[in-house]
Amino acid sequence: MFSQFKYWKPFIGPFDPCKPIKVKSYSTPPHLYIGFQPPGMKQFSPKDALMHGTLWPQLYSPYPDPNKGVKKD
Repeated sequence: MFSQFKYWKPFIGPFDPCKPIKVKSYSTPPHLYIGFQPPGMKQFSPKDALMHGTLWPQLYSPYPDPNKGVKKD
């Protein structure tokens, strides 16, 4: 399985006046990893589809990053 969130450690300059953000992240949506919609994909129930914003669980992407605040070293 792939991770929908990527992390990197940016350069932190010695004279940067702001508090450094040591680890940054960005989201890569699931549709980037699915070349085409295969037949017979599992589907959410109508109620769950409305709550998740998509009919297909494979295309669901949580927002914001659920790992935010988790230390990545």
